[in-house]
Amino acid sequence: MASAPSPDDDLFDQFLSARGHDSEPTRWEESYNKKQCPDCGGLHEDDARTCSVCGWRPETRR
Repeated sequence: MASAPSPDDDLFDQFLSARGHDSEPTRWEESYNKKQCPDCGGLHEDDARTCSVCGWRPETRR
């Protein structure tokens, strides 16, 4: 079950960001008016929820 982000999550994200880590959820990239998988570069239609090439899925925040 998902829960709302807590103030501790924000503090932890700041800690990671200050040390060069990406703390934002990974999302689809866009290329040629299509969704592009950030892992393998596969192109997909706008309604795609999972990469059909490598199986990647966008991260959701707690």
